[in-house]
Amino acid sequence: MKSTKKNDAAVTADVLRKVARGMLPFYRTIAMSRSYAKAWTHAVVTADLGLMGKLLKQAAPLAARQGYGTNAIGYFVDFTFPPPIAVYTNGTTIPPGLVQFTFSTKVHRRIALAVLPLYRELAFNRNFADALARGIRRNDRQSVSAMVRGLVRSPALKSVRIEESGIALLFKTSDSPYPYRNLLFKGVE
Repeated sequence: MKSTKKNDAAVTADVLRKVARGMLPFYRTIAMSRSYAKAWTHAVVTADLGLMGKLLKQAAPLAARQGYGTNAIGYFVDFTFPPPIAVYTNGTTIPPGLVQFTFSTKVHRRIALAVLPLYRELAFNRNFADALARGIRRNDRQSVSAMVRGLVRSPALKSVRIEESGIALLFKTSDSPYPYRNLLFKGVE
C-alpha cells in the first residue's frame, strides 16, 4: 500500500523551478507593459478565459500550455507534475470575500515588479530553489521568510507564509483598499 504521509505531496526544487520558468516571462511582461497588464486585468475581471489564453501565449508560452483560470479578483495558472504533486499553482489574487470583480492593473504591476527577482532566482538558481523547497517542507517560517524577503524588497510586502506546500506573499499598497496575495501552492487535482 502506498504511503499517505503529508510529505508525499511536498514541493521540490524541480517543481519550483518549472513554475518559476513558466511564469517569469509573464511577470516581466506585466511589470514592463502597461497595455498588456491592462488587457490582462480586463480578462481577469470579466472571466474571459479566451483572452487570458491569448495573452499567456503572447508573453509566456510555457504557462499558456498549462491550465489557468480566474475568480474575477485574481488568476491562477496550474502546472502539472507526476504524482504525488499532480498540480502546482501560481497566481495573484485579492483574498476571497473582500470584493467582487475587482483587480487593479497598477497594483498587479507593482507586485509583478517586486516578485521578479524571486522568480528569476527560483528559475535559474537550483541551490536557492532547493533551499526554499526544503524550508517549505520543514515548515521553517523564519528561513523561508528571510529567503523571500532577501529578494522581494518591496515595502508593500506585509507577510510571507507557508501554505499548502508552498508560499503566500501578502502585499498591501496605498493604491488599493484591498490586500493582494501572490501564491505558489499545491493545487487541487
